[in-house]
Amino acid sequence: MRESVQAEVMMNFLVSEELSFRIPVELRYDARDPYAVRLTFHLPGDAPVTWAFGRELLLDGINKPCGEGDVHIAPSEPEELSDVHIRLQVGGDRALFRASAAPLVAFLDRTDRLVPLGQERNLGDFEEHLDEALGKILAGSRQNEQNAG
Repeated sequence: MRESVQAEVMMNFLVSEELSFRIPVELRYDARDPYAVRLTFHLPGDAPVTWAFGRELLLDGINKPCGEGDVHIAPSEPEELSDVHIRLQVGGDRALFRASAAPLVAFLDRTDRLVPLGQERNLGDFEEHLDEALGKILAGSRQNEQNAG
């Protein structure tokens, strides 16, 4: 069974109202982390940057503005399926990207065939990996507390 879905989408990196340029963005979904999608941005002159956020956030953002915190996704024309704006923020730094909705919908459709929305929790491996990851986080937290004390 395939465990991941990948696609490359060209997006516009909107530097300002007057300046934008097209960049390739790799979209990736892995059944071992069934709630998340990863977008890797290949900006000219910089190392690739990967952002991970909820698959449902991307799905919802195609149709209506959504997102809190560092990731905001919204359709450019709420009444029709056209372009989608993806705003990423770290501290005071922001980056705005525009992508056609069609390849995003096609990618999400492929992820849904791999792991249907709402069925993420039924993956036995996910629960096992989650418990393992939480154990590591808690062990690291305890170690940090001991080192600080």
